Amino acid sequence: MDDGSWLRWWNNFNEWSNVSNGIYVTISSLNQSLSSSLRDGLIISADLLLLILLLYILFALVTRGQCLSIVSFTPLRILSAAVNSCLGLAFVSYGIWVIIEETVDTSFPRFGAVLILQGITWVILGLTLSLIGRNYFPKIALRILLTVFLVFTGILCVSLLIDSLVNEEILIYNFLNIMSFPGAILLMVCVRKRSGSMESDGDGTDHLYVPLNGNANGDMKGYRAEADKVTSFSRAGIFSKMSFWWMNPLMKRGVEKTLDDDDIPSLREEDSAEACYTRFVEEFNKRKLTQQTSHPSVMWTIVSCHWKEIFISGFFALLKILTVSAGPLLLNAFIEVAQGNQSFEYEGYLLAITLFFSKSLESLSQRQWYFRSRLIGMKVRSLLTAAIYKKQLRLSNAARMTHSGGEIMNYVTVDAYRIGEFPFWFHQTWTTSLQLCIALVIVFHAVGYATFAAFVVIIFTVLCNSPLAKLQHRFQSKLMVAQDERLKASSEALVNMKVLKLYAWETHFRKNIESLRTVEFKWLSAVQLRRAYNGFLFWSSPVLVSAATFGACYFLKVPLQASNVFTLVASLRLVQDPIRSIPDVIGIVIQAKVAFERIVKYLEADELQSDCIRTKGSLENLEYIISIKSANLSWEENSSKPTLRNVTLEVTPGERIAICGEVGSGKSTLLASILGEVPSTDGVIQVHGSIAFVSQNAWIQTGTIQENVLFGSSMDSRKYQETLERCSLVKDLELLPYGDQTEIGERGVNLSGGQKQRIQLARALYQDADIYLLDDPFSAVDAHTASSLFNEYVMGALAGKTVLLVTHQVDFLPAFDSVLLMSDGEIVRAASYTDLLASSKEFQELVNAHKETAGSESLAEVSFSKKVEKIKKEIKSTYVEKLTEPPKGDQLIKQEEKEIGDTGFKPYLQYLNQNKGYLYFSMAAFGHVVFVIGQVLQNSWMAANVDNPEVTALKLIVVYLAIGVSSTLFLLCRSISTVLLGLQSSKSLFTQLLNSLFRAPMAFYDSTPLGRILSRVSSDLSIVDLDVPFSLIFTVGATTNAYTNLGVMAVVTWQVLFVSIPMLYVAIRLQRYYFATAKELMRINGTTKSFVANHLAESVTGAMTIRAFRQEDRFFSKNLDLIDINASPFFLSFTASEWLIQRLEAVSAVVLSSCALCMVLLPPGTFKAGYIGMALSYGLSLNMSLVFSIQNQCTLANYIISVERLNQYMRIPSEAPEVIDENRPPVNWPTIGKVEIHDLKVRYRADTPYVLRGISCTFEGGYKIGIVGRTGSGKTTLIGSLFRLVEPTEGKIVVDGIDISMIGLHDLRSRFGIIPQDPTLFNGTVRYNLDPIGEHSDIKIWEVLQKCQLLDAVKEKEGGLDSLVMDDGSNWSMGQRQLFCLGRALLRRSRVLVLDEATASIDNATDLILQKTIRTEFEDCTVITVAHRIPTVMDCTMVLAISDGRIVEFDEPMKLMRNEGSLFGQLVKEYWSHSQSM
Repeated sequence: MDDGSWLRWWNNFNEWSNVSNGIYVTISSLNQSLSSSLRDGLIISADLLLLILLLYILFALVTRGQCLSIVSFTPLRILSAAVNSCLGLAFVSYGIWVIIEETVDTSFPRFGAVLILQGITWVILGLTLSLIGRNYFPKIALRILLTVFLVFTGILCVSLLIDSLVNEEILIYNFLNIMSFPGAILLMVCVRKRSGSMESDGDGTDHLYVPLNGNANGDMKGYRAEADKVTSFSRAGIFSKMSFWWMNPLMKRGVEKTLDDDDIPSLREEDSAEACYTRFVEEFNKRKLTQQTSHPSVMWTIVSCHWKEIFISGFFALLKILTVSAGPLLLNAFIEVAQGNQSFEYEGYLLAITLFFSKSLESLSQRQWYFRSRLIGMKVRSLLTAAIYKKQLRLSNAARMTHSGGEIMNYVTVDAYRIGEFPFWFHQTWTTSLQLCIALVIVFHAVGYATFAAFVVIIFTVLCNSPLAKLQHRFQSKLMVAQDERLKASSEALVNMKVLKLYAWETHFRKNIESLRTVEFKWLSAVQLRRAYNGFLFWSSPVLVSAATFGACYFLKVPLQASNVFTLVASLRLVQDPIRSIPDVIGIVIQAKVAFERIVKYLEADELQSDCIRTKGSLENLEYIISIKSANLSWEENSSKPTLRNVTLEVTPGERIAICGEVGSGKSTLLASILGEVPSTDGVIQVHGSIAFVSQNAWIQTGTIQENVLFGSSMDSRKYQETLERCSLVKDLELLPYGDQTEIGERGVNLSGGQKQRIQLARALYQDADIYLLDDPFSAVDAHTASSLFNEYVMGALAGKTVLLVTHQVDFLPAFDSVLLMSDGEIVRAASYTDLLASSKEFQELVNAHKETAGSESLAEVSFSKKVEKIKKEIKSTYVEKLTEPPKGDQLIKQEEKEIGDTGFKPYLQYLNQNKGYLYFSMAAFGHVVFVIGQVLQNSWMAANVDNPEVTALKLIVVYLAIGVSSTLFLLCRSISTVLLGLQSSKSLFTQLLNSLFRAPMAFYDSTPLGRILSRVSSDLSIVDLDVPFSLIFTVGATTNAYTNLGVMAVVTWQVLFVSIPMLYVAIRLQRYYFATAKELMRINGTTKSFVANHLAESVTGAMTIRAFRQEDRFFSKNLDLIDINASPFFLSFTASEWLIQRLEAVSAVVLSSCALCMVLLPPGTFKAGYIGMALSYGLSLNMSLVFSIQNQCTLANYIISVERLNQYMRIPSEAPEVIDENRPPVNWPTIGKVEIHDLKVRYRADTPYVLRGISCTFEGGYKIGIVGRTGSGKTTLIGSLFRLVEPTEGKIVVDGIDISMIGLHDLRSRFGIIPQDPTLFNGTVRYNLDPIGEHSDIKIWEVLQKCQLLDAVKEKEGGLDSLVMDDGSNWSMGQRQLFCLGRALLRRSRVLVLDEATASIDNATDLILQKTIRTEFEDCTVITVAHRIPTVMDCTMVLAISDGRIVEFDEPMKLMRNEGSLFGQLVKEYWSHSQSM
């Protein structure tokens, strides 16, 4: 085909002769150039790259210890080896011939060397890949090798085929290269056809050896499971790490199935929380030694731990800045070429290739910068979370007053999170400045001294921001403090929700939290408004900078041409995204600084010095195992009156000591001082050996009963079974649906008080310690169980152990070697029971009070059957052993709920559906779109008229300026709308969440660990408050910018659509592929965050028990594991976003290079220079705008999970209404207090057995009703039904003629009085704890304090009614807390009063006084008493005996006792005989 026919054919096909002629000429010239130095350079580079790749693969195999062997021959392999070897030899032969025969042209010897190199490469690759096979090669490296091989041969084949057609001749060299392409395809097919059956794993390593025992599949599966435990990142090679290829298997798995926790691999060892924390501690201690200071800088310690990673990520940041700054220079060169001012013949092609490689290098460096920075942030967050947890295990009592449990939770969920975000932004602080300086240099090169105008505007922008940055810091600090206060109140209310519901205080506490939220909202508004102002300032600055520069050009007579104008525009477009991110950088820096200050202050708080008290070592030949000499101890610092004064105590090994005394005398504090919990101001305390501690207020972990008993110890079945028997737990476990594998809810919510105490006792016994400190453990169990526990546990199992027992039950005292009588913080007397009884008047009063409460006079009047043992056995047989096996139900604690799959726009619509969210979002989006259109119009005006002689320079600049200023006004609209969107949505979401949580039934709190709720009201709410609104608008903005850039390029050079449309399709497919995996990773990250929060909340509550058992290391180790479990999906989540962005950047680089190549291929003059400049200036920022778009989309997708999680708890099934207007009871209801129970059946959940099984009885008004029964019989459930904490499944309760299920819950609960089983105090004052609603006067409160025996204790405090009550009332004894609850009941004065084991932790003397007070104050009221102390119910009008949820008997107590076979009679007999025997 001659040249004319070729052109005619081409013209008929394309119908655009002038363009096609240019393409033809250009292609011909290009092919001629390929035979010159450019061709030789490309071939040498490709050959060397192929050889390096092959050597790398072989080296990797050798270092891995794998031996190569020739695979079995197949015809295809033989053909491939033969063809490619022959081609290689042909190249070598031709090269040698060229060198020998043709020496006239000096370029030929070089050409011959190139041919020889090409031939050698071909022979090596052909033989290696054909004969050795794929099994031995890492998959990633092999794919790269084959791809480079095929692309290289393909390019050579196509270019030389065109060259041969144009020149109408085929040279030997051309023929060999054309034939090399089929040879390469043959080689690829040969490699892909695998001869082996072994699969390569995702990271490129292969399993070469199969077990010889025949069970290959199973063993291989196990091996693979072992290998998959750690992320492939740990085994990835350099190419895999740089390209994130190691993520491919996980991304593929996410598309094939919904990812769950089992699919998430663990972190590398060096990224684990343990490794990070260990490195931090070592560096911190090293600095402490070298700097001779007790508190080295935490920040510089962290920096020194990660300086290498920071430096490497900084290097990539620098590389990115340098490559991106090359863009405007390339654009300037392109415009010069387009205007015909090229420096050499093929400059345009070289520029297009350079542009592609520049963008690829920019992508590679930025991805590594971001990835490594995120990795550093994750490690910093992990070590800080670990450090915070470790600190709370050692925090002193004084420090706990400053740092409450809610605040510590905030440090982990909010502050550590903010600091973890900072490393990602750290390099932005200097790269933005550097990029700006480079841009100014480029602008100076383009427009000269006019650059100073730009510089002045930038300085002005920075100066405007400086005072705001200080304000932002102040507001951020205030916001964090307000957030702490709100979270502290929320945490306290959520933990004690049962008490709030019983007292009908939910509304008051909810309003209190809402008022704290209002304060927080004020500071949130201030922070967000300053952020919006910053955003407006920095988003508009590029417009102002360009306007100022062009204005300066006009006055300085600098000529405006397409080359310098669009060099300026391109430079500003490249820096505008970093400049726009300056407000975010400032915000993040300020947030991190505030958070860091708070955490450092916490980490430097005082710690307990218990190690100085407790010593390890042999107990042989030890005189005293516990020695306290003249010690003064105080919970509060600088207290005028120590809690314990002049304490001297010496305990020998194996001695049993009982501690008794009135409420608040210091009994629990004495045990705490032995544990090292109470600071000593004077004296010496020494404790030897291991300690087991049973606290008065049972601390139970979420988990199975077995886990709670073992408490980290290994399982010894015999010892374990014996422990259960000694603690009377065997029967209880038989009744539970899963036995000892039954999961206990948080704080043991699904166990009775007695069961919780016995699990605590079992935990202590199983540890086999040297010293047992038992803080009144028998108060929560009935008399029979207490007697059994004392005999089996204290006297039996603990024989030979050192025991210190705090007790109010005088019955047990004679069995002890010594009795300590305490009063007002002092040990009044220490002696044996008989000596103390003979010599101490106070002790005699205590014993006499017990005898009086025991009611021995009444008992003596009753004639009991002599067959006590027989009755006992019959009762046990009737009410325990005949219990049927309950059906197996679900475990109480369910797996945390999370959305599954692609929820689409659902969470976004949930967010926008709040308080006119759609309106504010539409305004913000509209404002941004108009701003972007304004920018395009600006640049279009400049592109169209910059070389137009009819448009003056002044007109050009004025119009440009007018469009720019107008568009910034819409930017202001966007900023304000964004703030309003965020504030209104946050307000609405918080209100709905709070209402939902306070209206949730108790069943929700019983089955939901507190950490799940707290993680939502802390970290998730913080993200919704601060991050979601701006992230949402920035995502819309960045995506609009990216599509605008692509649109401008397509409009100017429409030919690029042939490339951009397929690339856009690829990009969308990639994004969908990514989101399938990424969304699940984000959700798993959200749920695993709750594990950390829940474990922390539990550990804060049980810190004293954890320290007592010396289990700090085990709990810390578990915390480290939970941190890693949370960090792993977070790590994979941000890696997945980098994986996606890198591939999308490759797409954008292809589009941009295609656009540039299109401009080069088309004849000069096809495009105006101005439009070329405009297209390329937008194209150069395409990479960055695409990165910002996808980055914002990924970030938003991550943030929106928080909205999902909040929404889950905004739709909790609610309790019955608080008030039913049409069914409101009379104001004075109940007037009589008559309670009628009709066939009441109750169960806690549909899948569990009945707890109450058809109870019917009537409590007459004014009667005193005693409810008795063994532990777990349903007494507390009956009380819960009366307050409708649990709704009846069948039956009803009628009070004074009103069915309580027909009225509102607030109306019901506010009319009843209760003293609950678990006494609860709130953080605040004495006045607040007695009367939180503020209904009563101080005089009334003082009267009540006197009646409930708290007057002296409160008067001793400096503040009186304003005296401090710490979290959980920890600075008041358990007995005093129960007296507070009695005080609340006395203030309320209800006609129906419920005492739920109300005096269990009170000594007998105080109990006697209180019983008289209750009889006097509530003489005409219906009093329902649930009690383990039988004397408490002896003077009741009627006694209701319950067993297994059924009524056994209901009659007057004296009649029941006379009835042979009576359960109540038996309980009384057990209690009385037990008292007499003691």
